[in-house]
Amino acid sequence: MARVVVWHVPVTATGPTTALRLFRLRDGRRCAVAFSSAGALAELLGPEQPAVELGEPALRALTAPLGVEELVLDPRLVAPPVTPVAGGAAAHRPGVRLQRR
Repeated sequence: MARVVVWHVPVTATGPTTALRLFRLRDGRRCAVAFSSAGALAELLGPEQPAVELGEPALRALTAPLGVEELVLDPRLVAPPVTPVAGGAAAHRPGVRLQRR
């Protein structure tokens, strides 16, 4: 029998309800993410992020009815870190363009 690899999958826990936490790809499609270790999950999403352990077949079975076909294993943050700006003056940061109405 083949050994099922267990992934650490982020969830949202509200009271007695636990739901998979879904994300979006750059093109806007929804995806599920999983991590090969609890440490990798905590490093990206924080140590307080609740998670469950699932194998790929179980994760795919849970996401298929939602129309989610993409699974991302060990994602990395692609956005630059956010640094607070005094007074919320985003217009003073280089590279930030504000759209005029």
